Amino acid sequence: MIEYESLALLNAPFFDDYTKEFNKVLKSGWYILGQSVKQFEAEFASYNQANHCIGLASGLDAITLSIGAFDFEKGSEIIVPSNTYIATILSVMQNNMKPVLVEPSIDTYNIDPDKIEAAITSKTKAIVVVHLYGKACDMDPIIALCKKYNLKLIEGCAQSHGATYKGKHTGTFGEFGAFSFYPTKNLGALGDAGAVVCNDIALDKIIRRLRNYGSDIKYYNEVVGYNSRLDELQAAFLSVKLKRLDEINAHKRKLASIYLNNLNADFVKPVVDKDYFDVYHIFNIRHEKRDDLKEYLLKNGIKTEIHYPVSPSKQKALQGKLDNYNFPISEKIHATTLSLPISFFHTESDVNKVIEVMNKF
Repeated sequence: MIEYESLALLNAPFFDDYTKEFNKVLKSGWYILGQSVKQFEAEFASYNQANHCIGLASGLDAITLSIGAFDFEKGSEIIVPSNTYIATILSVMQNNMKPVLVEPSIDTYNIDPDKIEAAITSKTKAIVVVHLYGKACDMDPIIALCKKYNLKLIEGCAQSHGATYKGKHTGTFGEFGAFSFYPTKNLGALGDAGAVVCNDIALDKIIRRLRNYGSDIKYYNEVVGYNSRLDELQAAFLSVKLKRLDEINAHKRKLASIYLNNLNADFVKPVVDKDYFDVYHIFNIRHEKRDDLKEYLLKNGIKTEIHYPVSPSKQKALQGKLDNYNFPISEKIHATTLSLPISFFHTESDVNKVIEVMNKF
């Protein structure tokens, strides 16, 4: 059986270093906001060529605090992709803001810049873009819109660790880049973890305050904040893996190139463009008979996943909370997309086997 993912196999190469870091943190006696967090924050900021990194408890918190940092008026509108993972939309709603969904490009699956302007109103305060599957969004026209309408720009980078657009890292185009380190990510922890990167020292201070009960000084609370602090152990583990993130991405790019070069034209494959350095957190294809294909692959010993089976506008949690529920492009993507095995532990032989089976479908 070719697993879609195995966290044990994925993390096996790091076990010895993880054990050393665990013992170091255990013996230090300092388990929250200590040296491991400071070290990882400095390393991850440097990796992304950003000035600041603030470690948080999750990717959801990263977007939630990024939106909250601006203290927008209650009911303000925030533009988000219509095919994003629901966490993006929840972060808007948890700030008492209104999510406005905009369709993606059918080619890249990222928010379509040509469709954003029509969604902007006098209440629009920010755009949250999501670099889905490990491909950066088309940032130039999005930045131009933000400047034209004086909008804040927040980047959802949960799936784009190390991805670039025209040589610049995702997460560094807007005011904030919000990252998740959920265990399956290219840079994954051993539990929930997240971070925000930014270049403005004032914004850095706001996020640091928000993550720690709204406090700069212990027991003195300036604003209503959260408890969202990156754990010392997770920070230590992330520092270990960050040293090999480029290797992880290179491996996944190699496996992706095998898929791209050898899968039949029956399958709609990810687009490739010289301006984009894709890191393939997910390698997705589309097929009109997706469910039959998934079942066929499982019968032939290959596990796959669907990212995502239900579009946000169809989720029960959002019924009655949106102005528009008609998103045909998003619906088409959700009905036809299938994610193929492309983990750090998978081999070229694994991928060639998947291709051999798929090309007989």
